[in-house]
Amino acid sequence: MTRVAAIDCGTNSIRLLVADADPASGRFTELDRRMQIVRLGQGVDRTGRLAPEALERTFAACREYAAAIKELGAEKIRFVATSASRDAENSAVFVKGVLDILGVEPEVISGGQEAQLSFDGATKELTGSDHLEKPYLVVDIGGGSTEFVVGDDSVRAARSVDIGCVRMTERHLVEDGTVLDPPTPGRIAAIRADIDAALDLAEETVPLAEAATLVGLAGTVTTVAAIALGLEEYDSEAIHHSRVSFEQVREITGRLLSSTHEERAAIPAMHPGRVDVITAGALVLLAVMERTGAREVVVSEHDILDGIAWSAA
Repeated sequence: MTRVAAIDCGTNSIRLLVADADPASGRFTELDRRMQIVRLGQGVDRTGRLAPEALERTFAACREYAAAIKELGAEKIRFVATSASRDAENSAVFVKGVLDILGVEPEVISGGQEAQLSFDGATKELTGSDHLEKPYLVVDIGGGSTEFVVGDDSVRAARSVDIGCVRMTERHLVEDGTVLDPPTPGRIAAIRADIDAALDLAEETVPLAEAATLVGLAGTVTTVAAIALGLEEYDSEAIHHSRVSFEQVREITGRLLSSTHEERAAIPAMHPGRVDVITAGALVLLAVMERTGAREVVVSEHDILDGIAWSAA
């Protein structure tokens, strides 16, 4: 067993997983898993740069994670950065800050690499399951981008497109610095147009409709699942491998579209950092299910973070 630390720094959140892993036997023991909403991608779609306050929030989280890694004695650390830091002109500032704090340089990976790691993390424990049909379509709805991967035991095709929940919110639902509550039909139509165009791009590479099982990852999907399950608080064990029907996703998305900030914040399992971006994320999930014809989504709490841990081991 190798004790590894995996860090996934996305557009909206930064997450840590410390685990003992043995790739040869498939044994995996989780020791610590945590997440902070730091909104690293704040304003990147508009300015092309990482904001100083977003960088400081991220570095503060890195300092906390460095202490946890040291306490648990991880032998290997892998830090992966995704959409926001790929897009930013000043990404070198981000890289230097992480290196100074954690002693490792963040890997600013491509969308294709991101998709591969997401698939590995989501499907490793599904492989060989009798209750789920292959091939899988793994959909990772992030803050800045969404990854689509089709595969059986390995990846057949993958594509990353720029329709994350933060990007869509900032592009279409913010006016004079305030998120519109609820959004107008015209704003919703503009988001749907962007999503549909991105799905067209994804389908150029990934045969979306060929998959037998849709597997959904990341905060948008897990939050929708928590709402569907009626959870009074976020419960990762209840959410992991739960199934949410198309009808439930459609109903929840409609409810979110007609809600105010206060109403969304009052949802028991809603993380405060997702209140303003969950509506756009739910629209992405609904559009994916409509495009693929999926009658349900299998929700996984294991995603790119777990893939990073396996790769480090």
